[in-house]
Formats: sequence, structure tokens, C-alpha cells
Amino acid sequence: MAIEEILDLEQLEVNIYRGRVFSPASGFLQRTFGGHVAGQSLVSAVRTVDPHFLVHSLHGYFLRPGDPNNPTVFLVERVRDGGSFCTRRVSAIQHGKTIFSMSASFQTDQDGINHQDAMPTAPPPDGLPGLQSFKVFEEAGFRQFEEWDVCIVPRDQLQLSPGMASQQQVWFRHRDPLPDDPVLHICALAYMSDLTLLGSAQVNHLDEREHLQIASLDHAMWFMRAFRADEWLLYDQSSPSACGGRALTQGKIFTQTGEMVAAVMQEGLTRHKRES
Repeated sequence: MAIEEILDLEQLEVNIYRGRVFSPASGFLQRTFGGHVAGQSLVSAVRTVDPHFLVHSLHGYFLRPGDPNNPTVFLVERVRDGGSFCTRRVSAIQHGKTIFSMSASFQTDQDGINHQDAMPTAPPPDGLPGLQSFKVFEEAGFRQFEEWDVCIVPRDQLQLSPGMASQQQVWFRHRDPLPDDPVLHICALAYMSDLTLLGSAQVNHLDEREHLQIASLDHAMWFMRAFRADEWLLYDQSSPSACGGRALTQGKIFTQTGEMVAAVMQEGLTRHKRES
């Protein structure tokens, strides 16, 4: 299914929207993909904001597992409308309960200082194995990503930085050209930002992965520069700490020309499965 359809919402009332059911539970994904509910939450917030405001950050908490067999309703609270910034709060509801809560901040185009970290060294995406080459991709839950090229940099091609506990690099892009609407590209990036990030905490624990209960707990993003989600983006990921059944992960997203377009932080559940 096209990303435009995945992120599309039906307006039920002022500040109230509903997503569609498109990926029933099966295979690997027994719950709604976190990026799906985060992306749709952002779309609902965008629908209530004047077009000359663009989102610059979002902060969300995954409160309950989502049910992929039922639609999600999004309630938007217009917290503040200012001259330069505006704020929205979104509650994603299923079965009468909030499964995801998000705040998003929007800003008009403004000038200021300009600098960024250098893009890390990474092999080009051409020729790298894609997600389709992994057996898990065959699981029904991953069919919603068939329109994306996702290439995880092999460990033997990853240039590790001294002192960093756990690292991973991923190239990704939407395979087919997308419309020029910058909001669509931002929401598509929010959608994809959750797919591989928590994996950066597991790369040093592959022998334990099948014994872990894994889920996103919260998600924060900051958007800096314009980009296109249908052009290659490098997701440079790391996990600075894991303990107590939780892992902290972070990522910087760059274009192929080295522009840093977004930053992400996420805490995830990485605890050992409880004995039945």
C-alpha cells in the first residue's frame, strides 16, 4: 500500500480523525507498528495547523499496544497558536483507551545561526543487501514496507567509533517518486524512523534477541532541513546505554550529500521474556 494511503485520515469532526485498517495482525507484527501510529498522529496534528507552519519536533509515548485489526481515532488539542510557533497535543484512541500520546511543535520559516555535525562515513547504498533479503521480511507484518528500499550496513563494512557501545547504520528511501508536498515527506520520515532504531541496541546481543520482549516506549524527533523521503537517507544509529530491561537509542538522519535533516531519540523495552 502506498505511504499516502497509509498516512491518510478521515475527518470525523473538528479536531477528530480516524485512520484506516490495512495490516491485520499476523507473522512478526502482532501489534500496530509504532511508526504507523506516530505518523498518523503527526498527520492529524498537521491537519489543524496553518500551512505556513511546518513541524520541527515531536515527542510521543507508546502507552498500550495498538490493535492492527481496528482503526485508530485521533483527538487533537490545539494547545497554542502563536505568531512564530504553535503546539498540538494528540491522543490516539482504540477501544476507548489511549494507545499513544504525542505533542508536536510547529514553526514558521525563520533565519538564524547554521551548523551541523559532519555526516559519518558509510558505504553507499547501492549493492548493499536490502531488507527483502532477510527471511523476516517474508513475514506478513513486513509487507507494509514493500515500497521502501531499506539497507542495513553489514557489520564488516561499518566503521565503528571508539567509545560507543552499540552502533548501526541503515540506508532507506521510498522506492517510487512521491509528490512534492514537504509535509508528506516529513510524515513519511516519522513513519519510517521507528522501524530499525531499536535494533541498534540489539546488534551486540544477537544470541539473546529471540529471548527478548521488544517494544518502543517513547519517540522524539527534531526536523532541521528539507529533504525527500524518495531519495536515499542515511540513518546513523547508536545505543549509548541498555539496562533495567530498557535501552536508549538515538539516530541522526542525513541526505546522501551530507545534510543533517533530522535527529531521533527513543527508549525501548528490551527485557528478557517472562517465563510462562
